[in-house]
Amino acid sequence: MIICNKEDVIKAIETNNVKFIRLQFTDIQGVVKDVEIPVTQIEKALTTGISFDGSSIEGFVRIDESDMVLKPDIKTFAILPWSKDKGGVARIICDIEMPDGSQFKADPRYVLKKVMKEAEKMGFSLNVGPELEFFLFEKVDGKATTIPHDYGTYFEFAPTDLAEDIRREIVLTLTDLNFDIEASHHEVAFGQHEIDFKYGDALTTADNVMTFKYVTRTIAKLHGLHATFMPKPIASENGSGMHVNLSLSKGEENAFYDPDGEMEISDTTKQFIAGVLKHIKAISCISNPLVNSYKRLIPGYEAPVYITWSGANRSSLIRIPSARGKSTRVELRSPDPSCNPYLTFAAILAAGLDGIKNKIDPGKMMDYNVFDLTKQERVERGIETLPSTINESADYLEKNELLKETLGAHVHDNILRIARAEWDAYRTQVHDWEIQRYLNTI
Repeated sequence: MIICNKEDVIKAIETNNVKFIRLQFTDIQGVVKDVEIPVTQIEKALTTGISFDGSSIEGFVRIDESDMVLKPDIKTFAILPWSKDKGGVARIICDIEMPDGSQFKADPRYVLKKVMKEAEKMGFSLNVGPELEFFLFEKVDGKATTIPHDYGTYFEFAPTDLAEDIRREIVLTLTDLNFDIEASHHEVAFGQHEIDFKYGDALTTADNVMTFKYVTRTIAKLHGLHATFMPKPIASENGSGMHVNLSLSKGEENAFYDPDGEMEISDTTKQFIAGVLKHIKAISCISNPLVNSYKRLIPGYEAPVYITWSGANRSSLIRIPSARGKSTRVELRSPDPSCNPYLTFAAILAAGLDGIKNKIDPGKMMDYNVFDLTKQERVERGIETLPSTINESADYLEKNELLKETLGAHVHDNILRIARAEWDAYRTQVHDWEIQRYLNTI
C-alpha cells in the first residue's frame, strides 16, 4: 500500500487490525530508538506529535531543555510482519522537533535533508545503494558468542551454508516492508552474509539501512541466533563493510555518465570523487565510528586502506564499477555498517559537492593492486592511508570546517566527544592480549 496522507495511515491501521504503533528515530550514534503507542493515540501523533525527554538520548540536549517532539513521517508507515498474534504492530520513522515546532538541528535526518537541499540547488539529487554485511553467531545460555552459525565461505550454498533459509526469511520480511531486494548470499568469512537492496534517494536509503538492521536482528533472534553489524568481530576473518554505491541525478539523466568522456564518465564524477578523497580522513570518524572499525581497515582482509581511486580495481578506496549509462556510479568502500547512515551520507554528499563546486582534480587513477606496492613505492606515488584509529580520525574531523558546517556545531562536537570517550575507554583498559603476551614473560 502506498501511503500519501493521514487518511491512508488510518485506513491501513483499520485494514490490518493494527493495535500498536512504534515511533522510531535514530540517535547521533546510529542507534534506533522507539516509543510504542496504542493505536488510540495515532491521531494525536500524526497531528501534534508525541513528546519525549531528549536529555536521555545520547548527544541530543541538556536536562534543562529536554522537551522534544516526535513528528511521524507518514511515508515511512509500515506493518511489521512478525507481530500479528494479538493484533498488528506498525512503525513510523519520525523527525524530531522542538516544542515550538522548529526542527531539531541535531536530528540526523535533518542533517541529511539539509545537504540534500544544497544538492538540489545545484541541480543534483543523490542516489545511494549500500551493501551491508553482517555475521550470524550462535548463542550460549541466551548470550551472544562469536561462534559462527556456519562455516561456509563466499557464495557457499547448502548444506554448508546453514543460513540460506534465514536469509530468505529476512528477504521476504524486507519485501513485505517494500524493499526491492537484488541479491542475497553468503560472504567470505565464516557466518558472514550480505543482502543487497535497490538504490534510492539518500534519505529513503538511510531509513532503509536502519530498517534493514532492525529486521535482520529480529529475524536472527527468532531463530535463536545473534546478528551483528560489528565491523570486525573475529580477528582472523574478514570484517563487515557497508560499501556505498553513489550517483548523482540531474533531472532524468545520470550526471556521472558521459559517453564521450574518458572511461565514459563525466568531469562531475571525477570532481565528486576528488571531493570525497579530500575529506575522507575526516569522514572516517563518521563512517567508521568505533574503535573496532579500524581493526577492519588493515591490509590483507579486502578492506580499503589506501586513499586512491580507480576503475573496477577493488584494491582502491573508491572504484568505478564497469556498468555505464544510467547505472554509472562510484563505490566508496571504507564505511562500515556500525555507522549512522544519515550522517555518513550527508558527509559524503557534502564532500562530493565541494569537489564539484571547486572543480577539484582527483589526481592519477590507480589501475593496479595498491596492496602489492612497497611502502617506499606508495610514498613515491603520493598514496596516503586512512586513519588507523578512531582518535586519529577525530583529529581530522575536528579540523574540517566543511564537515563542521555540514553537521552543525552540535552534532560535530558530540561526534568528537563520543569518539574521544570511545578511544579513552579502550586505551585505558588492560586487554586479554596484553595479559597473554606479557604476564609470564616480564
